Amino acid sequence: MQSPADILSDIWTSVGGDPAALGRVRLTGEEPQIPSSCRVAVAGQTTIAAAGLAAAEIWRLRSEEAQDVHVDVRHAIVECRSERYLRLEGKPPPPAWDAIAGVYRTGDGRFVRCHTNFPHHRDAVCKVLACEPEREKVQAALMQWKGEDFETAAYGAGGVVALMRSYDEWSALPQARALAELPLISIEKIGDAPPKPWPRGLSNSDRPLSGLRVLDLSRVIAGPVAGRTLAAHGADVLLVSGPELPAIPWLTIDTGRGKLTSFVELKSEAGRAQLRELLKEADIFSQGYRPRALAALGFAPEDAAKINPRIVYVTLSAYGHAGPWAERRGFDSLVQTTTGFNHAEGQAAGIDEPKELPAQMLDHATGYLMAFGAMMAKVRQAGEGGSWHVRVSLAQTGRWLWNLGRLDGGLNTPDIADEAVHAAFIETMPSGFGTLKTVRHSALLSKTPARWSRPAMPLGAHPPEWPERT
Repeated sequence: MQSPADILSDIWTSVGGDPAALGRVRLTGEEPQIPSSCRVAVAGQTTIAAAGLAAAEIWRLRSEEAQDVHVDVRHAIVECRSERYLRLEGKPPPPAWDAIAGVYRTGDGRFVRCHTNFPHHRDAVCKVLACEPEREKVQAALMQWKGEDFETAAYGAGGVVALMRSYDEWSALPQARALAELPLISIEKIGDAPPKPWPRGLSNSDRPLSGLRVLDLSRVIAGPVAGRTLAAHGADVLLVSGPELPAIPWLTIDTGRGKLTSFVELKSEAGRAQLRELLKEADIFSQGYRPRALAALGFAPEDAAKINPRIVYVTLSAYGHAGPWAERRGFDSLVQTTTGFNHAEGQAAGIDEPKELPAQMLDHATGYLMAFGAMMAKVRQAGEGGSWHVRVSLAQTGRWLWNLGRLDGGLNTPDIADEAVHAAFIETMPSGFGTLKTVRHSALLSKTPARWSRPAMPLGAHPPEWPERT
């Protein structure tokens, strides 16, 4: 199996990173760190390190000052489970899942996973099954279905579900073959324009992304983690949501650190006009809406490049931008289920049912890859000009994680005790919700330490406008 240093080198050089910069990174610690047959801890460590190194490289370009990056594998995997360690006024998170979310058997002896945390997704499942939103009734209804038929019908009704497949079953699908032709991170030039210089006037208190503006149109984990990471390195991140969009409060708090947050009603022309004005002054536009949703509102990558000809546009999808599932919605837990991880973990544990990875690893790793891709595209934009489109997907991150190899006996690893986490990796900070205990960022930069200079706030707490550049 590849070493963490070699894995990082592959990520870094795949998008044109200078190999010489890798000499300034130190990766410490051993795997495994938590119980899994997959290399989840190293996946967290190397994606976080890639984002940290990109930030350090931007600092070097802006200040002519190099710095070192250190990522410890234990701290990294703790950060990839940051939502479980969050404490609000000393209290732990509430249950993470809706009452009918989770795994069910179907009439043909298969397993399906339903994701019903958002009300419209729950309603779609119940509509297809013609049952009430109660676990026993959902299970009874599913015994009348074949697993794949239910998966297809639920997606057609606007739901999000996944049939559990083995890795071999997944690999045989056209979607898996389409992903095999794509890179882990795609960075493409989509418009011509002169280079956009870096904001001027760095001070001793600045960080690599100081003065850069990021529009964050994302929810749940991967996209918000990307925005949180960019904020940790100094960017002004404005999270744009809608007053009627469903959200998961605990995740909003955890990933809201460092961000401004505004409501913009994109269903109205007035709201779209507001977003266009924000976009004109942005450096990075990061979005995780379902495929084609923003394009229908006039904010496809090509539209954004016309509104702001020097934009870096970042797209997150569930299953990639090519293949028959390119427009299929999805979440980490579902992609884990359908691409073979739940089956493989179950087999490794000796059980005949799905077993989840011990972290929302596809989400977190993809979030760090989004931040990394955004920064590397910004480096290209500053040098070559133009507008750039960065694309990542949960399924492609899953393909990469699978190809890192498996750990014999990895499921026997003791989990990290909460007491150890809170003794080593937690900081206390104020917020608009109360006092938070949160996981510190695990990429340690020697000259520009990451930090969140803005507190997490309730959605819509700020006006939809950029702060003054200092």
